[in-house]
Amino acid sequence: MDLGLDGNVYLITGGTRGLGRATAQVLVAEGARVVVSSREPRSVLTAAAELRTDRALGVPADNADPSSAERLVAAAVARFGRLDGALISVGGPPRGTVADITDEQWRGAFESVFLGAVRLARAVAHELPLRGGSIAFVLSSSVKQPLTNLAISNGLRPGLAMVAKTMADELGNRSIRVNGLLPGSMNTERMAEVAATRTAADDERARAAIPLGRYGEPEEFGRVAAFVLSPAASYLTGAMIPIDGGMIRSL
Repeated sequence: MDLGLDGNVYLITGGTRGLGRATAQVLVAEGARVVVSSREPRSVLTAAAELRTDRALGVPADNADPSSAERLVAAAVARFGRLDGALISVGGPPRGTVADITDEQWRGAFESVFLGAVRLARAVAHELPLRGGSIAFVLSSSVKQPLTNLAISNGLRPGLAMVAKTMADELGNRSIRVNGLLPGSMNTERMAEVAATRTAADDERARAAIPLGRYGEPEEFGRVAAFVLSPAASYLTGAMIPIDGGMIRSL
């Protein structure tokens, strides 16, 4: 299938590693150009060089910084002359229970995970042309069911899912599609951090809870994300799409 990505330009926040990096790799391989961001200047330069310097630009940016959204959009247009969409992802918030997490941790996560994502989506939507485009939020299986010891994710991700569905309503008349992606247990750096806190028995039980019997690979997420962002998914909007090996049991 031709995804229709040749020449399109996408902003990928959190694009230097994990799921964002895997998506950027698929997009570039399909002919798109990307702007990848993260908080680490060295990481964005390395990622852009490894992706392809003629098709990738790295821009250091912290999603919690109110100026980042407009700066990233401006960088994409200045370098590539257009913008067709964005994959909006942030690093995982601090682990912990509702009782343990401090007010400061909640506020910091809200600025980065929630408000930072909303600002980015708003800025991208403002820049998208009359022909429309696509915005995808990288959320979590916690949109559908809570995850143990991840109270912040359980609290903020479902709210972002409703923001995505609301934006799908508000922007549909401009042919702008907005969707959410719900990754389950994926073999990323973040997953390695989580796995380090588990016993071998806990890890075995976690894998057994997935119908496919294994954790997902970043490239498996990246292929789905690239399709959702692409013109080939032209009638897909307002959807929450699990990429979880069947882990989520609810409809």
